[in-house]
Amino acid sequence: MAGHGLTRTMVIWVPDWPVTAAAVATGRSPDEPIVVLEKGKVLATSAAARAEGVRRGQRARDAQSRCPELVVLKYDPVIDARAFDPVIACLEAITPGVQVIRPGMCALKARGPARFYGSEEAAAEKLLDRLETFDVPGSRVGIADGPFAAEQAARASSARTRVHVVPPGGSPEFLAPLSVDLLEQPELTDLLRRLGLRSLGAFAQLSGTEVLTRFGPSGAFAHRLAGGADDRPVTGREVPPELTRALDFEPSVDRVDQVAFAVRAIADELIVRLTELGLVCTTLRVEVGTESGRIHEREWLHPRWFTAADVVDRVRWQLQGSGTATSELTSPVVRVRLIPDQADPVGAHVDGLWGGGPDERIHRALSRVQSMLGHGAVVSVVIGGGRGFADRQTLIPWGDPPVPARPPDQPWPGAITGSAGAGRWPTPAPTTIFPEPIPAKVFAADGAQVSVSARGELSGVPTAFSLLPASGPGVQVADSNKIHPITAWAGPWLSTERWWDPATESRQARFQFQTADTRAWLFTLHQATWQAQATYD
Repeated sequence: MAGHGLTRTMVIWVPDWPVTAAAVATGRSPDEPIVVLEKGKVLATSAAARAEGVRRGQRARDAQSRCPELVVLKYDPVIDARAFDPVIACLEAITPGVQVIRPGMCALKARGPARFYGSEEAAAEKLLDRLETFDVPGSRVGIADGPFAAEQAARASSARTRVHVVPPGGSPEFLAPLSVDLLEQPELTDLLRRLGLRSLGAFAQLSGTEVLTRFGPSGAFAHRLAGGADDRPVTGREVPPELTRALDFEPSVDRVDQVAFAVRAIADELIVRLTELGLVCTTLRVEVGTESGRIHEREWLHPRWFTAADVVDRVRWQLQGSGTATSELTSPVVRVRLIPDQADPVGAHVDGLWGGGPDERIHRALSRVQSMLGHGAVVSVVIGGGRGFADRQTLIPWGDPPVPARPPDQPWPGAITGSAGAGRWPTPAPTTIFPEPIPAKVFAADGAQVSVSARGELSGVPTAFSLLPASGPGVQVADSNKIHPITAWAGPWLSTERWWDPATESRQARFQFQTADTRAWLFTLHQATWQAQATYD
């Protein structure tokens, strides 16, 4: 009954795809013991890592304790999706209508390929052979009524039997013994387990009306999946227009000006094609292949959009940065590829009525300096999350996406607060944060050093401070041993950081001081030691 009206679906699954994508991006072999981490937990493991007892969901420390030689890589969804695009294009070359479920897994209607190649099994074998020739080994295929059952069929296949076919109408019986955790609804599955419904078959036996009343629309949808009644259509992706432009040099070229002159033609082609589609490129990836076999890759951002002249400039700067200060290259160039990683509608970047667009002159000048000094030589500060101001700042190379190292939207117990218990950051943020805190002394009116009790009570009103001679970077020598009268102050704000770890637990009191020169300072008191952390210039 479940098979009537349902689409026969074929799901292609590449096991451990996040590991494969991350390993290739870092120049490693997927055969090594590798894990990919997301939010501090193992997202995916290689076969070698699983053989050592590493499992998905473990924390990095637990995984490394099981496999000391484990290679830990960070999950990057952009790299994951970008690496899967050529795989989809490979499949689309022999069958249209491929729908991407997630990187490493895609689906298509089984009817067309089955009629063309003679049967569903023959079509699946043809797709697997295609992936093998494209250097994507170990892929598997599941075929069933609907995408959910087909995905579980693909996961039920093995290295020896790489194609698992569930007969038409057989999805309910195939899904019945499987765990409810496959529904990927943690709150629902946790409740089902407490009710004693641990399998999809047990959940499917409930009345659909009762499930809708008790669990709502999301529960009713999960109930249909559990019963093999997945009526979701398989919709092939809209094939994006081919925007990548490549230029091969035969023979190879060893001068920057010659490469830049030749690149102008494909740069013009790229910009003309974008204009025809009503698009502009704001993120451009330039790949330069050399005779030595290396590929120099760099992602360039533009505050507005790239013109053909901008593209040529970026190629020239990248060549000069990877070569020498002269026009000679350390290795001749054999290939240049221009890939617009981000192309937006032109209407999203038009100037407002009164202007206000970004200053392209500044961006161009800093990008030029960066090309001469190196990618990390020109940086800008991005404010993120953390407990202290030094933790919050992230130095981002100029032109890279301004993504902080720590997410700012998460709670940070023990963070600096604007007022007692307010839980907010003081504004504005300090303009100068010392790389190393500067030891100091804070005095009361009678000359005694100020201390703070465990309850936040001060031994005296702060009236002056001095910086000790061992002053750190960013502080002038004249500030050392000099008495700075305090004209205004705020605090203390008590905070306990990492109280769950006795080895790194830290209890601090934070203050803000203002001196007669209108300069503001951020101070901390930790175990009777005063330190200057930053200044508000």
